[in-house]
Amino acid sequence: MIISRTPFRISFFGGGTDYPEWYKQNKGAVISTTIDKYCYINLRSLPPFFDYNFRLRYFKKEELKKISEIKHPSIRECLKFMKFNNNERLEIVHSADLPALSGLGSSSTFTVSFLHSLHTLKNENITKKQLAMEAIHVERNLIGEKVGSQDQTAAAFGGLNHIVFENNGNLKVNNIFFSKEDTIKLEENSILLFTGLQRKANLISKDKVKNIKSRKNINSLNDISKLTDQALEEIFFKKKIDFKKFGEALKEQWECKKKLSDKVSNHQINQIFSEAYRNGAYGGKILGAGGGGFILFLVPKNKQKKFLKTFYKFLKVPFRVDNTGSQIIYYSKN
Repeated sequence: MIISRTPFRISFFGGGTDYPEWYKQNKGAVISTTIDKYCYINLRSLPPFFDYNFRLRYFKKEELKKISEIKHPSIRECLKFMKFNNNERLEIVHSADLPALSGLGSSSTFTVSFLHSLHTLKNENITKKQLAMEAIHVERNLIGEKVGSQDQTAAAFGGLNHIVFENNGNLKVNNIFFSKEDTIKLEENSILLFTGLQRKANLISKDKVKNIKSRKNINSLNDISKLTDQALEEIFFKKKIDFKKFGEALKEQWECKKKLSDKVSNHQINQIFSEAYRNGAYGGKILGAGGGGFILFLVPKNKQKKFLKTFYKFLKVPFRVDNTGSQIIYYSKN
């Protein structure tokens, strides 16, 4: 039996510049961190007592004889990519600390975690970079999803990072050093709210990619790229973090992000942000593609009681920064 554990991520700056349609022609870079909320994959050999070869448990149940019959796109394509055959007999169980379709990179985190488990089953060592690149390949080229490249990279590496996407498809991950004091302040000044609004990220991403190809959102992406560089220099490279400036930069990032596609925000979401600013938030942004899911706000501690009272209908999810990345937390040959 093998159990993999892979963290979800919070993206601060640069979202949108991590699409290959953008960074193969322009500069792409993001700043993000992984958090102590995880995707788990439980993988084991299926005993020979059943009339099927693959038993899958996620939010659905599948029991099949052939890989080609598997409906879950990531499981199906990962098994094909790793050259498993129909005689392998596997049980695959997925569980997670947070819901899908919520903006924390759950789909890509699943793919990273599952690939990690499959490599371990084959007794193959894999680097974090290789794991990220394989997950990007599976999602983009085999499944055919119009996703970016930051979620897979963050999940594989873990930590607070500045991730650079190069024109040739290569990626570089530069860890950002945060003192213990600033890490605690980041966690204490952050409020992660779950709106309960689920959305199909792939549909929003398709619209963003269409706009990239038509150069409709080129000015917004250039602004996001400049803001990422500015945040790196003026916030993350400082000896002491100015969280007011951090929040204001997030607010600016959100305004740029809304221009990438008219599906990113809506009247209800805009009202949430207006109310948040009125109740003490320095700034914030929707995580992931947009349209719903989780929203991150930076709110000073002395304003949080009032802030949370205003948003009592939304679930607050406390978190800590994770520095581990994807891990195999249990492995037994029995």
